[in-house]
Amino acid sequence: MKIKNYRWIIVSLLFFATTINYIDRQIIGLLKPILEVEFNWTESDFAHIVMAFTAAYAIGLIVMGRLIDKIGTRAGYTLIITLWSIAGMLHAFARNALQFALARFGLGIGEAGNFPAGVKAISEWFPKKERGIATGIFNSGPSVGVVMALLIVPWILNRYSWQEVFWITGASGFIWLIFWLIFYEAPERQKRLTKEELKFISEDREINTDQKAGNKIKIRWYRLFKFPQTWALITGKGLIDPIFWFFLFWLPSYFSSTYELDLKRPSLELIIIYSATTIGSFLGGYFSSLLIKRGWAVMKARKTALFLFAVTELTIILAQYTTAAWMAVAIISLAVAVHQAWATNVFTMASDMFPSEAVGSVTGIAGMAGAVGGILFPLLVGFLLDTYKAAGNLTGGYNILFTICGLTYLSAWLIIHLLTRKHTSVNLEDLK
Repeated sequence: MKIKNYRWIIVSLLFFATTINYIDRQIIGLLKPILEVEFNWTESDFAHIVMAFTAAYAIGLIVMGRLIDKIGTRAGYTLIITLWSIAGMLHAFARNALQFALARFGLGIGEAGNFPAGVKAISEWFPKKERGIATGIFNSGPSVGVVMALLIVPWILNRYSWQEVFWITGASGFIWLIFWLIFYEAPERQKRLTKEELKFISEDREINTDQKAGNKIKIRWYRLFKFPQTWALITGKGLIDPIFWFFLFWLPSYFSSTYELDLKRPSLELIIIYSATTIGSFLGGYFSSLLIKRGWAVMKARKTALFLFAVTELTIILAQYTTAAWMAVAIISLAVAVHQAWATNVFTMASDMFPSEAVGSVTGIAGMAGAVGGILFPLLVGFLLDTYKAAGNLTGGYNILFTICGLTYLSAWLIIHLLTRKHTSVNLEDLK
């Protein structure tokens, strides 16, 4: 049976996969106050566990991004969600910091493929004028996943133990996989797709002579590094991703220590903060897509949006002057929403500047840069928090971190602007 607007079914699948991805990823942060007591962790121990995940994530992004471009989106997603779901459940067997780090390493390898596969799927299923909105929906999965984790984890803890948290959430990936295998196929091979929608999807896609002849196109992966567009994406992810991971992994602990929140119960404060990222993700994609529909050049629209988001992100610096929990909630909610708006446009720029055959690889490279930053930033976080904690002023460590977060976005935007001044896209022929 032919289905109209089938592409939105695809983006809903990507959204739910990303939601599950972040449920599995966020659990360790929510369980931190419990696990650090049971296993006697220091802040640096937890930082090392986070680093194990980000190190694997960095490796996985390079490997999985390239692999997904080779084997295709359908097979690629099947592989990665199987890997990360198994690794998620293996956390239940861990009994010390090293074993948790090993489990996190396995989780990072699998989860690394989610965004390269998702961005590649959007480049295959959406024309450029809709990619911002589609990416915004897909990229709202992290925030929904974090909110779901805030609800699911206390519910499970009140009935079972922390081990069951990993078992139950890890198994959800296999349920999603059933729907993926039923509904996903490349547009050209999807029998449920109407001819009209296929024509609409393909209206601005580059088709070269090899594709017309039915030949498989081989991308010279190393050539991606010669383009300034690649380095713009590396900047947009490398400097900014570590900040969002800081928000994910340390905010529960921040509110627990500063405002005495009980993380064994659903926290309205954290639910509001992470829910704000959903709004930011959608509106960020909608805003730049709206500018394009009104006649703006694609790169001008994306960079204008990024600049406005970078300026707004400066408000996170004000968090250090708050003494009330709800004031901190308001400031941090705006900050994380703006971050997701930023991330949505950076992801969309990958499909704007590169042909779909290279999107998985270039997204993997950019994501690896973010993961490398995510390896280094926790070292600073752990050092600052341990130092200030020893001095009896843990909040002071968080204040320094909030200032660093606020200033980084404008720095990243300036570098991106300088690297993409010509507003040119990379041709498929240049990559061969």
